[in-house]
Amino acid sequence: MSAILELKGVGKKFRIGANKSAYLSLREKLSSPFTISKSKKEFWALQDVTFNVNHGESIGIIGKNGAGKSTLLKILSKITPPTTGSIISRGRIASLLEVGTGFHPELNGRENIYLNGSILGMRKAEISSKFDEIVNFSEIEEFIDTPIKHYSSGMQLRLAFSVAAFLEPEILVIDEVLAVGDIEFQKKCMGKMNDVSNSGRTILFVSHNMTAVKSLCPNSVFLQKGIVLDVGSTHSVVENYLSSTKNKLDATSGFIELKPEANEAISSVEILCDGNLSNTMYMGCSLEIRVAFKSARPLSYPLLGVIIKDSQNISLLGVNNKNYIGNLASTSVTEGVISFKIPSLPFMSGIYSVDIHFGNKLENIDVKKDLFSLYVEQKKLKGAPEIPNEAYNKIFLKDIEWDLQ
Repeated sequence: MSAILELKGVGKKFRIGANKSAYLSLREKLSSPFTISKSKKEFWALQDVTFNVNHGESIGIIGKNGAGKSTLLKILSKITPPTTGSIISRGRIASLLEVGTGFHPELNGRENIYLNGSILGMRKAEISSKFDEIVNFSEIEEFIDTPIKHYSSGMQLRLAFSVAAFLEPEILVIDEVLAVGDIEFQKKCMGKMNDVSNSGRTILFVSHNMTAVKSLCPNSVFLQKGIVLDVGSTHSVVENYLSSTKNKLDATSGFIELKPEANEAISSVEILCDGNLSNTMYMGCSLEIRVAFKSARPLSYPLLGVIIKDSQNISLLGVNNKNYIGNLASTSVTEGVISFKIPSLPFMSGIYSVDIHFGNKLENIDVKKDLFSLYVEQKKLKGAPEIPNEAYNKIFLKDIEWDLQ
């Protein structure tokens, strides 16, 4: 089977602190429009990336944040050029890299379908033949003549995915965007990607959801700090990835020691169950997470965000101290410990993964995806004959009052 994509020694170099590249997305430019620096420090996001993708193959791209996954997809999608190496593509590429990419906010949904199709090199008749399927799949018929700028992020995602999937490019490139949609639409998208794969088209799929990668992609590529560490069967590559991401937290310690790099800030994390260091919890216990940080610059509003996800990588809880009353510094600080506590852990028994976000005001400084797992065990409450039925409960409410008149 001949290769539809050939990557040979692909590398991408950025200059840290320099003016943003002209190839950045509008969202990236708007997030820091005044960044000006004469720094000449260089950073290689990718180095010597070499692998082939065959016709009709679905391949996963996995790795932690900062591994270079999104940079690689932007190069494949011709959003930014490689610094070194070459790429040979033998088919049309459709990309779904972030919500709203390729949409014109002033045009309505109908007009954007034709615009996107034209960008992909489709003729008007070809787009028209797929138009009804695109609209039906996206489930936004009622808003198809409404300008995109009035769409929610979920609606934009539905339309963007539908256009990319139904206009039948030879190569479909998908970044971690399905997390924006609701659970039912995620399942629908996975089903459609399986259909696309079975029809003989090629998929490159980036995701932190190992279950999704395993179900869709027979083979995968493992990137770490811009370098390909492993290429092969998804089962073995995922096992390699998971073993490499293990940290100093064991099943009972509740303590993670980190070695932050220059652009990071988190030095350690403590997990406590009823005041005791442990990441083994029980239903209804008091969960506390403490994050020690040290920043190279003063922080006027230290921000801690915590996302807890189930075994399917579905977010169950996502909070930060902007949403609640917290004991925060009134003057700028550079180091300290920021923590949060849930008086009664609202989860049924199971294994949950935790993301930690640390930042200043609205700016992320250090993000640790899947930093550790919480092991939640059953524990019968005093006076309660049995725990709630797990078939009907995804969360556990410790204090519910009952009354009979």
